[in-house]
Amino acid sequence: MTVHDLNQLLLVCSLVLLLAVAAVRISSRSGLPSLLVYLGIGVLMGQDGIGGIRFDDAELTQVIGYAALVVILAEGGLGTKWKEVKPALPAASALALVGVTVSVGVTATAAHYLVGLEWRQALIIGAVVSSTDAAAVFSVLRKIPLPSRVTGTLEAESGFNDAPVVILVVAFSEHGPIEHWYVLAGEIAMELAIGAAIGIAVGFLGSWGLRHVALPASGLYPIAVMAIAVTAYAAGAMAHGSGFLAVYLASMVMGNAKLPHWPATRGFADGVGWIAQIGMFVLLGLLVTPHELGDDILPALVIGLVLTMVARPLSVIACLVPFRVPRREQALMSWAGLRGAVPIILATIPMVSGVESSRAIFNIVFVLVVVYTLIQGPTLPWLARKLDLGQGPTPADLGIESAPLERLRGHLLSFAIPEGSKMHGVEINELRLPAGAAVTLVVRGGKSFVPLPTTVLRRGDELLVVATDPVRDAAERRLRAVGAGGKLAGWLGTNGTS
Repeated sequence: MTVHDLNQLLLVCSLVLLLAVAAVRISSRSGLPSLLVYLGIGVLMGQDGIGGIRFDDAELTQVIGYAALVVILAEGGLGTKWKEVKPALPAASALALVGVTVSVGVTATAAHYLVGLEWRQALIIGAVVSSTDAAAVFSVLRKIPLPSRVTGTLEAESGFNDAPVVILVVAFSEHGPIEHWYVLAGEIAMELAIGAAIGIAVGFLGSWGLRHVALPASGLYPIAVMAIAVTAYAAGAMAHGSGFLAVYLASMVMGNAKLPHWPATRGFADGVGWIAQIGMFVLLGLLVTPHELGDDILPALVIGLVLTMVARPLSVIACLVPFRVPRREQALMSWAGLRGAVPIILATIPMVSGVESSRAIFNIVFVLVVVYTLIQGPTLPWLARKLDLGQGPTPADLGIESAPLERLRGHLLSFAIPEGSKMHGVEINELRLPAGAAVTLVVRGGKSFVPLPTTVLRRGDELLVVATDPVRDAAERRLRAVGAGGKLAGWLGTNGTS
């Protein structure tokens, strides 16, 4: 590749990124998941579009898709709040294991008897489309806060179910007879256990290291966090475990560990996640050939109808009834089983493995994801309102940033009081910070001053808090509690019980 070719490639990539970023605005206004916009950009650039680019390398697409999925799972894990996910873990785990089994069985049966696919192809499609996509779900529900049990269950399910689905698709795509179900179940259980153990261990070790070692520049913390997350994936995969589960759990542990410079880390991960999604969706759009989709549209619509109206509701009912989840929440979670990037990436596995009719499988999955996301996406907010599951606006998080003072054995906590925070109107002495922590500086209207105990805080104020090592966590908990519940908030939470 010459320098001229490199310049052209960089120009094309930068234009695609700019177009994709602008497309975010379109998706936010229309209520459509952004994945459809990015897929459309890829199709337009492809051989049937205005770009005329011929691309059919399924193996390269799979490799890049896996790498992008690692980044997306890491970003999702970093943003997962343990207090929301913890009560939903049993239900989410059931959906990720039992629910996937029910969905694969029902969808594969429909693909075999209604569409006429061979059992191997039917099982592959059933497994491929059984993975939900949190990014697709929350991109259309971002304006409608839902009960924490619903969001926690959907978020944890989407993080957990990728792992067993990948194992199933790889197993069904291998040449030779499919193993007995109990052998396959044992392999899945073993890989999930190894991946979970490695992910949790890497997450705790990484969190401990980042909290006790002061890096020379704040910009190194986001890079270190993403590197640790990728390490969890690599370690899990090399140990013959589930790397996808490992990276999600490691990221979730770090995301709830109060790491230094957390807002900057979260922003960096969010940006990298966007780039990964954009690149992955555009590449998947390039791989598809629109003029070949004609014969696969009807099978995709039939399989998608069974998946959406039968398989997903049955899996939700079977998994959530024992947990006494209200029917309204079951209905929403049944309709919120959006399929996004993961099924299309997984559809490249049989293509790389040389499975018969693998191109038709890819086309069916592509059409299914596009059509049913187009139907379900815009209707999810409407359904949430009809089921009366939308909540009022929640207090904005303070976004506390921490910088360790290694030699002084302390921490600098800095944050701005956002709109809607109940810290507005609270006096400094009413913060009731623990001994060893104090507000040392307030910036208001561009001017800084040392506050008095009777100084009243206002929205928009920027605060600098100094805390010693032993009380750092208690000080941050107290600040967040006051921000969410006001000066009467309990010591460890907004109601004194959490």
